[in-house]
Amino acid sequence: MIVIGYTADRFGRAALEHGVAEARLRNTSVLVINSTAGDSYTDSTFASPDQLADVRTVLGEADVEFEVQQPVGVDAATELLKAMDRHDAELLVIGIKDRNPVGKLLLGSVSQQVLLESPKPVLAVKPAE
Repeated sequence: MIVIGYTADRFGRAALEHGVAEARLRNTSVLVINSTAGDSYTDSTFASPDQLADVRTVLGEADVEFEVQQPVGVDAATELLKAMDRHDAELLVIGIKDRNPVGKLLLGSVSQQVLLESPKPVLAVKPAE
């Protein structure tokens, strides 16, 4: 199973595209996780119902088995790491943002935590220019 840390922006879209490609290459399923700490009204990366419908359409057209989870009131990194503890999880795919010189020293807190703590491989991708 490929775990995709999805955000409702171009970085999440890049993660979704690469995650689907990996799932097709490995002939496995996909688990998409789009979570929020609970402030979903101000969390621009928490997908709306229409955005989730679009994600499901992309996954359906890719002809891969999939599950979409949208937990509320949770820490995103913890949710992704918990998914990577599953016996069938092979790879975690996340989108990362470009950073200025200072920001390059520190990735986003979620990205940094999953890269450092994931027990299995993490693929960090950027959107096409």
